[in-house]
Amino acid sequence: MDMSVFDLFKIGIGPSSSHTVGPMVAARRFLVECGPLDDATGIEVGLYGSLALTGIGHATDKAIILGLMGETPQGVNPGQVDDMLAEVELDGAIRLLGVKEVPFSAKTGLAWNRSSSLPEHPNGMRFKLTKLDGSIIERIFYSVGGGFIHAAGESHARQGAGAGTAPIPYPFDTMDQLLAHGKASGLTIPQMLRTNECAHMSEEDLDAGIDNIWQVMRDCIAHGLVTDGQLPGGLNVKRRAANLWRQALAAKNGDNRANDLPHDALHQVSLYAMAVNEENAAGGRVVTAPTNGAAGIIPAVMRYYAEDCRPSDPVKGVREFMLTAAAIGMLCKKNASISGAEIGCQGEVGVACAMAAAGLVAALGGSNEQIENAAEIGIEHHLGMTCDPIGGLVQIPCIERNGMGAIKAITAASLALKGDGTHFVSLDDVIETMRQTGADMQDKYKETSLGGLAIHVVTVNHAAC
Repeated sequence: MDMSVFDLFKIGIGPSSSHTVGPMVAARRFLVECGPLDDATGIEVGLYGSLALTGIGHATDKAIILGLMGETPQGVNPGQVDDMLAEVELDGAIRLLGVKEVPFSAKTGLAWNRSSSLPEHPNGMRFKLTKLDGSIIERIFYSVGGGFIHAAGESHARQGAGAGTAPIPYPFDTMDQLLAHGKASGLTIPQMLRTNECAHMSEEDLDAGIDNIWQVMRDCIAHGLVTDGQLPGGLNVKRRAANLWRQALAAKNGDNRANDLPHDALHQVSLYAMAVNEENAAGGRVVTAPTNGAAGIIPAVMRYYAEDCRPSDPVKGVREFMLTAAAIGMLCKKNASISGAEIGCQGEVGVACAMAAAGLVAALGGSNEQIENAAEIGIEHHLGMTCDPIGGLVQIPCIERNGMGAIKAITAASLALKGDGTHFVSLDDVIETMRQTGADMQDKYKETSLGGLAIHVVTVNHAAC
């Protein structure tokens, strides 16, 4: 398994890992691989398939321009993005990788090929760099979900600071293989994942990286819970998490608690998830987990674990949570997909739910078999979920869908922990079912905004697309 926990959890910006993070990475990589840019005279980018159909709502145009400027998802300052893009349009020029200025305008430099797709994936990009002697460097890239990209004809390469070339002690391509390693070694899934990661980095670096990811997630929740206003994009969707959070705190701290209900704690979990995805929809700093469209589920369940489950060692528990969640995400990406444009939202919210459920079971001391059971439940009850964002924006139904996914993850974990790990459908079987279901799903339900809610709710944005 040629993936790392830091490939599944990447710091970036909203609103989309496949339509924002991936294209930004691809644009920058293209120019880096072009070599010296001293004799560059122009740049053009063609967008295809889902990237073209929902790219405006998903800020693909902004991401491409930022990538061409040399910015990275983890390094760009979200608060400066609008000014940087405005300067490009005002000047009618872009400074490639920050070193070579060439004429450029988003209106003429980006081509939206809405009626055609490139062969290897629905999220395709064609880059063309023109040089002084008239020659052209051209290359195709694909954004395959979760911020992962690969060039045409290239294997689905990872992005980020993941595993190296050294062999890992516990290789696995299926959950059956991982469970077999556990039985033979006597180790838990998070212990095996830790051992694999430490084949390429020190334990100190691993823990520091995980702790940093968790801090960014916590900051994202905290900011989302206090930020009011309206989300960008034209739907005029108001942020709700902050107001609902104030109501929840008032009810919790008030003298009259007669109206308290047993499910109020779970209501808070849904608000954590919604807060993250409102931040994502606003183009804020988020962690891809495993995608931006599903970025709220895992942070919400981890905060629930750390604050409501009364762990004796929350730091250790969070680390085991994330390692276990990453193992599930790796299996889903390798054997199916985490791309909404490829298999619908079952591959985003469904996978995130499974990752969160498995992580919670691990953090609470569940067995390997209970971890597998929780992940299986999480995916099974998202099978067939479409990706049909209204107006091509990662807002409706995406924000609420994260809140629901977090609650379902806790339910899945609870069911698994109450059992002994035996169950009828295996995780490997349900992942394969998800893959086949995605293959059978019509394209209009796979992040194109051509079906489902996206066409049954009339919007100005959609009509303009």
